[in-house]
Amino acid sequence: MKKFWSALLAAAMTVSLAAAGNAAAASTTAAETTAAAETTAAAADTTAAASESAGAAKSAASSETAATDGVDYSNMKVGFIFLHDENSTYDLNFINAAKQVQKDLGLSDDQVVLKTNVPEGQECYDAAAELADSGCNIVFADSFGHEDFMIQAAQEFPDVQFCHATGTKAHTQGLSNYHNGFAAIYEGRYLAGVAAGMKLNEMIANGDFSEDEAKIGYVGAYTYAEVISGYTSFFLGARSVCPSATMEVTFTGSWYDETAEKEAANKLINDGCKLISQHADSMGAPTACEAAGVPDVSYNGSTKDACPNTYIISSRIDWAPYYKYAITCAATGKEIAADWTGTLATGSVQLTELNENAAAKGTADKIAEVQKQLEDGSLHVFDTSTFTVDGKNLDSYQADVDTDADYTPDTEVISDGYFHESEYRSAPYFDLKIDGITLLDTAT
Repeated sequence: MKKFWSALLAAAMTVSLAAAGNAAAASTTAAETTAAAETTAAAADTTAAASESAGAAKSAASSETAATDGVDYSNMKVGFIFLHDENSTYDLNFINAAKQVQKDLGLSDDQVVLKTNVPEGQECYDAAAELADSGCNIVFADSFGHEDFMIQAAQEFPDVQFCHATGTKAHTQGLSNYHNGFAAIYEGRYLAGVAAGMKLNEMIANGDFSEDEAKIGYVGAYTYAEVISGYTSFFLGARSVCPSATMEVTFTGSWYDETAEKEAANKLINDGCKLISQHADSMGAPTACEAAGVPDVSYNGSTKDACPNTYIISSRIDWAPYYKYAITCAATGKEIAADWTGTLATGSVQLTELNENAAAKGTADKIAEVQKQLEDGSLHVFDTSTFTVDGKNLDSYQADVDTDADYTPDTEVISDGYFHESEYRSAPYFDLKIDGITLLDTAT
């Protein structure tokens, strides 16, 4: 994903970052069947729109349904732009979704073009323009830094739809052919955090360490809101079952740097962290954990094969529901939401299979219990009664949802007792520094 700081805003049961079951859009709603909304659309409208979108994604989940609902995909050509290749767990997650949607919609190899290792620079525009020139009706990109170049391409090719994951500008850009998509992955990370907390409790009960030594380590890429939302939701999930848990976070300054991520994990382990998680894309941290015998919660996919003794679970976003939704809209002439948020209900937020060899007993049942609460709305990840900032609970917070150059807070995001992540925009904007989490360094 990728992601951004401050207002920028940044899992197969899930993903599960910030912001829950809704697709906030300033120019359009997140529903497959709704019309454009005003930029001042209320959060209630976006929630209803997300519900409709959820139903659409569910119906498209089977490999036959979407292709046999009378939709003709024979004239569709779809382009995909990926920051890295299959060696990146982040990009592999997108690549797998692209292959899945090709199968689900019955697209031939001639109808799908995948471009890998496309940097977050002018190369992205060049790739997008090449895909448009080659006849693609719709083009997807997967990294935060691709956004400005996708917007440039959208302006240059008004008859082609451009969809960008993890971006922030579609709802204010006002382009009918440029769209952002994301998912409430913070819910997936919270569930993965529950698994982590269960493991900490087991190790405490076994006498491996005391309650006050239940320290988690977290390898982050950047100090972007998406990353902050991710590690905070993970921590809150862990602390919901292991109240004494604390966490240290270190940043690598890169989305994919296996050496740096391994060194970061080792630094955290040497500093007394009893379990490691990450928001970075390589196998660096998981393999460091396997070598040290330290439990690990990874991201974007299972690392069980490489780390059978320490890998517990992973949260991830399944991008196939969004791909199906957007491609079907393009094929039928329906408007694609400017800002679309996938949820647990749409199948967009998932957890990988639990590794029973490493997980604490009872983890699966506990996760199922908590997931039900998230789905029925009786539990909110960022319940303000569960965390403090500088020793105080918050009842108000202005976030920079509309992301301008000055990073100016513009939207009240706390109401009804919780921080409404990903409801006013799909990409995360939770950027609070809560108590219990120590940042060892910064990387912007």
